[in-house]
Amino acid sequence: MKRFVWGIVFLLCLAGPVHAQMVSIVGELVNMRSGPGNNYAVLWELGQGYPLKVLEDKGEWLNVTDFENDSGWVHKDMVSRKAYMVVKKRIINVRSGPGENYPIIRQAQKGVVFRTLERQDSWVKVRHEEENITGWVSRSLLWGW
Repeated sequence: MKRFVWGIVFLLCLAGPVHAQMVSIVGELVNMRSGPGNNYAVLWELGQGYPLKVLEDKGEWLNVTDFENDSGWVHKDMVSRKAYMVVKKRIINVRSGPGENYPIIRQAQKGVVFRTLERQDSWVKVRHEEENITGWVSRSLLWGW
């Protein structure tokens, strides 16, 4: 029996870490609440595409956290599985290609949300949907997926 248990433990270790589910906000202003229901206080209003990590699933509600470790609850109807990222540094450069040798086409501030288009090594091709700007950002400067 001990060999069986150790075998299961070994297989679980081989499987590697379980990756947290990520979601993004659907809608212009979606309430993040203090608990799983409309009767709980509104903590934050989140905008279109804002990425969140799911901590817990409770009925029609998700307990989530953001890039600043703020947590709360959002209704499942208010999120999707579309990949978005948010700027986690004070100011970042958006470049024309995947590398520091490419020209800077724009800068973005902390909290700006981008749609994730493509990944190449440690770079991510992103689009700011409101301004219709597409470029590349170092993955280390963003949070999300």
